[in-house]
Amino acid sequence: MDDGRNDGMDLGHPMHPFDVETLTAGRWRNGGGATREVAVRPADTGGDDFGWRASIADIDADGPFSAFPGVDRTLTLLAGDGVRLTCPGVFDQRLTGVGEPFAFSGDLSLAAELPGGPCRVLNIMVRRGRWEARVKGVHGPVAPPSGHAGLLYVRHGRWQAGAGGRVLEPGQGVWWDGGGGGAAPGEAAIVPLSPEAAALWADISPVG
Repeated sequence: MDDGRNDGMDLGHPMHPFDVETLTAGRWRNGGGATREVAVRPADTGGDDFGWRASIADIDADGPFSAFPGVDRTLTLLAGDGVRLTCPGVFDQRLTGVGEPFAFSGDLSLAAELPGGPCRVLNIMVRRGRWEARVKGVHGPVAPPSGHAGLLYVRHGRWQAGAGGRVLEPGQGVWWDGGGGGAAPGEAAIVPLSPEAAALWADISPVG
């Protein structure tokens, strides 16, 4: 649907906006949560045969996490009191800091526990050997590098995707493919509009 607005066609990076609350939630088979898919590339791949994938998950109950062989994952807590991830003999990690990413191998089968009740996380998955992902918190302008894919999720404040583009509120964001050029020197594709602005930026870069 084209509403006539510039949603961030900025210097070769088409920005695709999203709002978490309008994304379709698919319940997990074990009933322990739901996933809202933001983007998957290539778009025509079925099942788990993706290059990279970004989603937001609501974890409602303790239970297992599925393994994704050949995939590297990064989880970042968005809301809630945290989640404890355990893999016997490998790690025992509790995600308690909102906005702090945790990277691990998707080859591992994990168990998730919710000491403080349900929580929401950002889930970035990349096919090992084809893509790499780095997730970090940002407060200033973001200019996607040339050839990189990625996502920006607004945590606080207001942001603008591209010059004259869509204004984003908390719980909203944009994602982009890896084609096209980067931002011109001195220009940023996504800029904060308020002093308290905070976002998560997932920079997804091709390997090689």
